Amino acid sequence: MADILPNSIPDIAEIRARWGAFAWTSENAEQAKTIVGRYPPGRQHSAIIPLLDLAQRQVGAETRTQGWLPIPAIEYVAAALSMPYMRAYEVATFYTMFNLAPVGRYHVQVCGTTPCMLRGSDDVFAACVAKGMKKGQTTPDGLFTLSEVECLGACANAPMAQINDDNYEDLTFETTTALLDVLARGETPKPGPQLDRQTSSPEGGPTTLVEMAKENHDYRPQWALEAKA
Repeated sequence: MADILPNSIPDIAEIRARWGAFAWTSENAEQAKTIVGRYPPGRQHSAIIPLLDLAQRQVGAETRTQGWLPIPAIEYVAAALSMPYMRAYEVATFYTMFNLAPVGRYHVQVCGTTPCMLRGSDDVFAACVAKGMKKGQTTPDGLFTLSEVECLGACANAPMAQINDDNYEDLTFETTTALLDVLARGETPKPGPQLDRQTSSPEGGPTTLVEMAKENHDYRPQWALEAKA
């Protein structure tokens, strides 16, 4: 069956020749067994999302990219779960975490939803474009794929982008450019906020419950003393 999505690769001879023999590596076979074992007997179909993710990561490891799901890989996962292929295909085409066409080594997913847009996502896109990226395309060197996505759940730290498995937040044109430069050198930039704050704390650090930034601090003895004062 041919894939009809615009950003996907159809079921053609070249894909069959390349990926038709897809099978788990020995390590991933053990991991797949563990994943399926989390669900009660007869409910193995519930493992479809983590197994598709595992397949995508295996393809990524082999191609040195962020990974994608050629149709034979989806078929393999469906067969492993005794699931009709179309049910697995429905899951793969529904969730944007699954790539249905090859992507670059770094998949740059920039949030363009309202909070990020109001906080400067256009500058993030501009930095990507300045590095030769185009939305929905992979750079000629195979390094970057740029996508615009909906809310990634880091609105308090907008604007942000997810690059492979990591979030990068509080971005500007300059910090986005610096991130891309670090990745292009094959290095790993620090994920999270790109300014001086921890997670979603105020800039410069938390102003209340300061010790909680270092450890799971128990304030109750202190509060008890204060209550008696």
